[in-house]
Amino acid sequence: MAKDKKMVEAITSMDEDFAQWYTDVVKKAELCDYSSVKGCMVIKPAGYAIWENIQQELDRRFKATGVQNVYMPMFIPEGLLQKEKDHVEGFAPEAAWVTHGGQEKLQERMCVRPTSETLFCDFYAKDIHSYRDLPRVYNQWCSVVRWEKTTRPFLRSREFLWQEGHTAHATAQDAEDRTIQMLNVYADFCEEVLAIPVIRGQKTDKEKFAGAEATYTIEALMHDGQALQSGTSHNFGDGFARAFGIQFADKDNVLKYVHQTSWGLSTRIIGALIMVHGDDNGLVLPPKIAPTQVIVIPIQQQKEGVLEKAAELKDRLSNFRVKVDDTDKSPGWKFSECEMRGIPLRVEIGPKDMEKEQAVLVRRDTHEKKIVALADLEKEVESLLETIQGDMLERARTHRDTHTSTAVTWEELVETVNTRAGFIKAMWCGDRACEDKIKEETGATSRCMPFAQEHLADTCVCCGRPAKKMVYWGRAY
Repeated sequence: MAKDKKMVEAITSMDEDFAQWYTDVVKKAELCDYSSVKGCMVIKPAGYAIWENIQQELDRRFKATGVQNVYMPMFIPEGLLQKEKDHVEGFAPEAAWVTHGGQEKLQERMCVRPTSETLFCDFYAKDIHSYRDLPRVYNQWCSVVRWEKTTRPFLRSREFLWQEGHTAHATAQDAEDRTIQMLNVYADFCEEVLAIPVIRGQKTDKEKFAGAEATYTIEALMHDGQALQSGTSHNFGDGFARAFGIQFADKDNVLKYVHQTSWGLSTRIIGALIMVHGDDNGLVLPPKIAPTQVIVIPIQQQKEGVLEKAAELKDRLSNFRVKVDDTDKSPGWKFSECEMRGIPLRVEIGPKDMEKEQAVLVRRDTHEKKIVALADLEKEVESLLETIQGDMLERARTHRDTHTSTAVTWEELVETVNTRAGFIKAMWCGDRACEDKIKEETGATSRCMPFAQEHLADTCVCCGRPAKKMVYWGRAY
């Protein structure tokens, strides 16, 4: 049993050192590993399988709204990038540049895409001519490069995987509708599939995307009380269109500029999954996203008929993502391993269970055991997986709500940030100087101005002048 315990003991307790706990889980669950390429990670099969499920589910939801997938080059000529001043300034500190092709120095250096707005704009300027060409509702699945100084698996790396949608519309209202629509797609996906509750709202001007008129966000709260921006949707207005000359002949035969949007979600959402649901035994995955939903573990598998029975149960559960662990490891080791990997439901079957025509079902999220008749196995597994999915969302929502505070005065804000981890709701006058002061003196940033506004006070928590918006504040990843 010493070996069985060793795997779990290798994880630092999250209450002792949350950052180390996170790193331990990522490595012990074999989600990713460090690479010889500084600042970049190797996503291992267990981690990539989660990303594949995210891709498939999101892609299905995108296409239900009319989105089509395309692919753009990974290089952006410097001249193209310079066309939108605010945009290039926003990404300049993180840009990676290609200066040579083979042995030859390039006449114009090329940026390895940090995002693809300029590429889509250049394409749209050539591709869109008439109102009949609109809307263009495109998305690409790709990797991007941002030269981060401090990196962390999934949360921040120099190259990461994501999707980026880029759309063009005939009117400002069409663009705004699409911007909100895609934010809601993200929010519904996070809550329904990942069991992560989110706050939907708008970023302040300071925090909005470089070159955007408005940025909308979904914000999630991690177990340690820090926020994580989990997906964003941007309304570009016609700013990029004017910079790149993207015009169309409207029905009245007048040339007009298109209105654009962009929206993205990346592999950092896997980091959110880990930090919202994980525990000191490892990863805990919601059934809808788990690569393996059910694992069948034979007990005393050397006994006659046990392995055959385990294989039979796997076949019966083929409607789920199911595996049998028929390795020669001890049952205790297998239990620890499937807990580490976050598999939602464990099915145990041994000689005594076979005699009684039963199996033991064990939930990963609560460790609760349930003995069920083999005749009812499929129904019981389906019911338990649905229950686990719902319970995980409710626990995460309860955690978020109990770690959300309200501050009316400056003193309350400072004390709350310093003594209580989580979101803080407070009123704001809209002045950038107050936003800057809050960050400088507390380390908390504006997470979003929620769509569901509340009137907490008449005055700004920082300066005491009339308040314009209620804002969620918090320290963040």
